[in-house]
Amino acid sequence: MTTTTRADRAAGALLGLACGDAAGVPYEFASAPYDPQRGPEMIGGGLGPYAPGEWSDDTQMALCIARVAASETPIDSEEGLDAIAQGFLDWMREGASDVGTQTRQVLGALQADDDGPGLGARMTALSAELHARSGRTAGNGALMRTAPVALAFLEDPERTARAARLIAELTHADPLAGDSCVLWCEAIRRTIVDGVQGRPEDGFGLLPPERRSAWAALADGTWREAALAPNGFTVTALYAALRSIERASAARDSAFRTGIAAAVALGDDTDTIAAITGSLLGAWTGAEEIPAQWVDAVHGWPGEDGPGLVELAYAITR
Repeated sequence: MTTTTRADRAAGALLGLACGDAAGVPYEFASAPYDPQRGPEMIGGGLGPYAPGEWSDDTQMALCIARVAASETPIDSEEGLDAIAQGFLDWMREGASDVGTQTRQVLGALQADDDGPGLGARMTALSAELHARSGRTAGNGALMRTAPVALAFLEDPERTARAARLIAELTHADPLAGDSCVLWCEAIRRTIVDGVQGRPEDGFGLLPPERRSAWAALADGTWREAALAPNGFTVTALYAALRSIERASAARDSAFRTGIAAAVALGDDTDTIAAITGSLLGAWTGAEEIPAQWVDAVHGWPGEDGPGLVELAYAITR
């Protein structure tokens, strides 16, 4: 890999998320047969159906966060959370090509009451109510969109962790969902700032002490023995993405494509696992190492494309 700059690594996180998403879209839940010899191709289809190169809800929701992060409103403020919540609702009305079960339940309950301040607090309350009723809100829908949070406060790991959990809790109240976002954001943040390959374990100290035992398998390496499909559970999704990144680490000249191929080869929720993988892997390789044909092809709601994502990442980190 070439030497990267901090700006290139930040752009790589956002662009990597989108390219992984679009490369995984065609194969989601075996929508199309996957040929490991050819590797993932941005042929569209999937559950959308999507146009070739079009990203899915993973990137669509991430952009709701990214646009606020690029504004003058801090994403961890009440106003910032309101703006992100409003973005989620606007997305569901205007551009949602697919909506996760937990996200749909929360946003659907709020659609009739989405005016005025406190929207983020109301969304978080509905998310908590859903968790209290079902006890099952640890899907991968918060982890898939968390990458832009890592760009917002690059010099402040504690603030990044707080923002990651607050934004996760808008739709996913289970503490495991918040934990996974904290850990993944810290891995991305450290990769961008230090120019090393960050890992989720770097964020253990940012979890509340009582939460750390839930991630013992990540600490001792036994997560590698876990089944990685199905991977709709946030913990399994994180492990699946981490496995894909480890596969990429051995590839010198094609690390990004190798990692995305490994994510898609795991099957099941291929667009989400590839999106999560791409966000950290893109931060490590930098935007310049992402295949040019993918950057040229990738696009989606709300009218963005690859170069636009690079500019958005620059705006957030500035």
